[in-house]
Amino acid sequence: MNKKIAVVGAGNVGAAVAQYLAEAQLADVVMVDILDGIPQGKALDLTQAGPIRGYNCRVTGSNDFAAIKGSDIVVVTAGLARKPGMTREDLLNKNAEIVGSVAAEIVKHAPNSFVLIVSNPLDIMTYHAFKKTGFPKNRVFGQAGVLDSIRFRTFVAMELNVAVTETQAMVLGGHGDTMVPLPRYTTVAGIPISELIPADRIEAISARTRDGGGEIVKLLKAGSAYYAPAAATVDMVKAVFSDQKKVLPASAYLEGEYGLNDLYIGVPVILGGKGVEKVIELKLTADEKAMLHKSAATYKEFLQIIGY
Repeated sequence: MNKKIAVVGAGNVGAAVAQYLAEAQLADVVMVDILDGIPQGKALDLTQAGPIRGYNCRVTGSNDFAAIKGSDIVVVTAGLARKPGMTREDLLNKNAEIVGSVAAEIVKHAPNSFVLIVSNPLDIMTYHAFKKTGFPKNRVFGQAGVLDSIRFRTFVAMELNVAVTETQAMVLGGHGDTMVPLPRYTTVAGIPISELIPADRIEAISARTRDGGGEIVKLLKAGSAYYAPAAATVDMVKAVFSDQKKVLPASAYLEGEYGLNDLYIGVPVILGGKGVEKVIELKLTADEKAMLHKSAATYKEFLQIIGY
């Protein structure tokens, strides 16, 4: 294959991303990690699954960032995973150091690539990567709202006992406790959930969505979610590679949209062959806008901690 995708970080999320990418046969995949033998071993394992899973793309692993040379997209999953009782913000300083060093390697070896950030705290790390790479805003974006929206969709489907594929959802704001689920833009076969689910249950589902990652962390007791984050990531990669012009929520750089400036936060965008091609401004109620601005204010505070 001519196209190439690099996955930085060969932990659970990175390995799952590599698996789903291989099965989608979008491009050759290279996994990079600082742990000796881990990316090589997982890449070889995935390659050996190819004859049965039906993919022919190459999956390789390396401890050398030079291996990402020529990548069309670099997916960054590197960083510490959350542990029970730890918020995404607890990870701030250490993961900022990691993402900053990765950004420098991307500039050196894949200067024409798109950069998709998955590392937490997501919106802050996406802003950090944007600043450290110096890439145009359309080429640096974060996987946030896609994951949050599929969690919302799943919980709605569970509530109504319908197929998850029949649900659509929209979640704005930061990827974390300050996310803003939008029930008005959440539907089942085109029917707003407000016509199908009582208001108190919608609020309970919204609250569970906000704590979607934390719930899994508590259940696992060690580690965090990776199947759904990986699936959401690959959905975004597909949108870019296939120029799908797909409307989905992502962490994107704002310059006045929604009354916000100079930060990354989850908003609906058109994602296509040029990356983030447009930020879509929804008509928000006063309460929804206030929640979004509260989320933004939280991230502005944390950006100051890492020097912005």
